[in-house]
Amino acid sequence: MKALLLYPRFPQTFWSYDRFMQMAGLKAFIPPLGIITVAALLPQDWEIRFCDRNVSCETDADWEWCDIVILSAMLAQKPDFHELIRKAVRCGKKVAVGGPYPTSVPQDALNSGANYLILDEGELTVPQFIEAINQGQSQGIFRAAEKPDVTLSPMPRFDLLQQDQYLMMAIQFSRGCPFNCEFCDIISLYGRKPRTKEPSQTLAELQAIYDLGWRGSVLIVDDNFIGNQRNVKRLLRELIPWMKENNYPFTFLTEASVNLAEDTELLELMAQAGFYGVFLGIETPDQDSLQVTRKFQNTRNPLVEACRAINQAGLLIYAGFIIGFDGERTGAGERIQAFVEETSIPQPMLGILQALPNTALWERLKKEQRLLEGVGGVEVGDQNSMMNFLPTRPLNEVCEEYVVAIWTMYEPANYLRRCFQQCLNITPNPNLQQNMYFPPGKGIRLAAQLFWKQGWCRSEIRGQFWRQLWILLRTKPQFLNMYLGLCAAGEHFWEYRDLARKRITQQLGVDPLSVDVPVTAQMAVSA
Repeated sequence: MKALLLYPRFPQTFWSYDRFMQMAGLKAFIPPLGIITVAALLPQDWEIRFCDRNVSCETDADWEWCDIVILSAMLAQKPDFHELIRKAVRCGKKVAVGGPYPTSVPQDALNSGANYLILDEGELTVPQFIEAINQGQSQGIFRAAEKPDVTLSPMPRFDLLQQDQYLMMAIQFSRGCPFNCEFCDIISLYGRKPRTKEPSQTLAELQAIYDLGWRGSVLIVDDNFIGNQRNVKRLLRELIPWMKENNYPFTFLTEASVNLAEDTELLELMAQAGFYGVFLGIETPDQDSLQVTRKFQNTRNPLVEACRAINQAGLLIYAGFIIGFDGERTGAGERIQAFVEETSIPQPMLGILQALPNTALWERLKKEQRLLEGVGGVEVGDQNSMMNFLPTRPLNEVCEEYVVAIWTMYEPANYLRRCFQQCLNITPNPNLQQNMYFPPGKGIRLAAQLFWKQGWCRSEIRGQFWRQLWILLRTKPQFLNMYLGLCAAGEHFWEYRDLARKRITQQLGVDPLSVDVPVTAQMAVSA
């Protein structure tokens, strides 16, 4: 078989960092780990060509060459995903699909003409698909009732990647999460029992990308890296000497639950292993909303103190927030803004609550007959979507609070102040090689464009930029690269907030300028 593996394009999203990538001369944030793992599961006698369409597109010759097209997609990739299926049908090619989006909403892929649906986790369903191909079956839906043992998962085909086009490399250590947040689809996709690879597997993957020449940041894509704290400590204890022996070639970023702050030993091990940041699912400072959505792990200790403990352990904090929970009181957006200011989290990801298919929230709202068709992230395919259910407070109020919060938090002066303060909050980590936040050769280009844009062109923040930079150089020079990287990302977020406002107001059917955002923020964007 000649298989053409394609990863669909992302639209402009919170995580796409479009303007930042352009400034750095890069194409994409991270590589698609799922589909290059699928590539490793395919028979060795199959011929494979792979294209991440966020980096470079396949050619007409690739379409003529292949026998089958294989796609993997997340919900945000919905438009390009369906266009690729339809193109395969027009070209007379068989098409197989998998990934989180088809697994959650399989009928969508069937409606566009997909022949094979390789759902759930590929370690169990790719072999079923291969057997169907060998038997000459022209279609099929392949599912697994159980979860695979990830200690048997193959090493992803890192060799298929154009490494120099990514901001970070990516690996996975675990799947699943022990918590039971009502809105989260991770537990429906991967279960509540975290399954981990062996430390030796993870070190072998790191050795592979090291041998391929990668030096820089590595994102551990686990949805909750600390879901199995015993096993993650086993990994870190073996990772620390590997990093030391290889002269600390990587820095690490991952996602974890807020209870990370309760485990001092784990924080110390992460710092020693070279972790520089963590994404936290904070969601909201409103304790009643955390109870409603069953995010009880965020109610055990004050969230501000948890953030302070994580900063003091040497970790930069990224965080996710949600607006629109049932029973939420007016002003939730303002309370999220206040929390972000108090903790100086530079890049808060704020979204309007969505009921994702097969989650506990989806099932509850379905019983309550509150689900709406034709709206929301599942339909629109991006993060800037109205909720797809009837909320308990006025929809316009929720949407306006969302727009105002995004607009205000990413007002350039506010954003730069948080970047600066976050760097001041973090305890320096002697185990980090600070020059490794960017791929080799990209940092100088990025810094040059940053100095031009924020140090000269943006008159409204020019003085603030240079003043903060000078203070940081005198007080915490080891955070220079981190600070410059955060500042440069602002160029993306200042476009993104405008896009978010336009998307939401279009769905509401109102003029974007009718949403009352702060006047100073409007002036900054127009400048």
